[in-house]
Amino acid sequence: MDLGLHYFTFTHPEWETTLADRLTETAQIADQGGVNLMSLMDHWFQMLHTGGPYEPMLEGYTTLGYLAGVTKNVRLSLLVTGVTYRRPGLLAKTVSTLDVLSRGRAMLGIGAAWYDREHAGLGVPFPPTAERFERLEETLQICRQMWSDDDGPYEGTHYQLAETINLPQPPRGSVPVMIGGGGERKTLRLVAQYAQACNLFGSPGQEGLDFVGHKLDVLREHCDRLGTDYDAIEKTMLYQGDAVADPDAFLTDMEKFRGLGITLVGLTPPLYQDPVPWATQLVETVRPRLADI
Repeated sequence: MDLGLHYFTFTHPEWETTLADRLTETAQIADQGGVNLMSLMDHWFQMLHTGGPYEPMLEGYTTLGYLAGVTKNVRLSLLVTGVTYRRPGLLAKTVSTLDVLSRGRAMLGIGAAWYDREHAGLGVPFPPTAERFERLEETLQICRQMWSDDDGPYEGTHYQLAETINLPQPPRGSVPVMIGGGGERKTLRLVAQYAQACNLFGSPGQEGLDFVGHKLDVLREHCDRLGTDYDAIEKTMLYQGDAVADPDAFLTDMEKFRGLGITLVGLTPPLYQDPVPWATQLVETVRPRLADI
């Protein structure tokens, strides 16, 4: 099983003077320690349950571009891009640029967005849920077209592009798409139709296993109905537990999640603590055992 590191907070001791150094060191520990995917949130304000808008937050794609320059191996993604924040043609170009400059390490993590306060605070329109999902599907279609030989127009309900020119193209010809969330009617249908990966939340114990197992069953049903390959979709999860504090319990859980089909688990550093010693312990004591699962 592969390991992901989800760097969701910049609020560490003395962050005012150490933010960039801690981010850099943590990323390099992950990169050199065999972490497969490093992800950041796509938020402009910190979430309320982790401190709220007056905590520090860096813009996601600028930060991923920086991380591309200080790492060599780890895949890079937002978990996940809010579809409302960027026009889709510009988003496709941004992600292509990240993929080119990281030499093929970018992933487009994307979702329908939800944090209404940051939209209102910064003057970004926040359409109703149904419209956000319509825009998400059109964005996925636009990205697919821009990462292809078709540079002609795109005509959608919400977006119209006269020319989908995109040079240079991603080194791999396209950028893998991860759709975050477990909505059974819309989100998992979009995964089945457009994505190369999904991301689910998983809690410790049987409740988390039952939740993830059910969501994967729903995803399989969508794939069967649409005629897409369920087995080709990378199944990832964000684990809501502390793997470093109790590695044995974590690894016992992971053996069961792997049995469901999960192949990558993302972990988050502790809130308000220095992430560097945590990341060091993670790659030294947890990752080698996780790789054997």
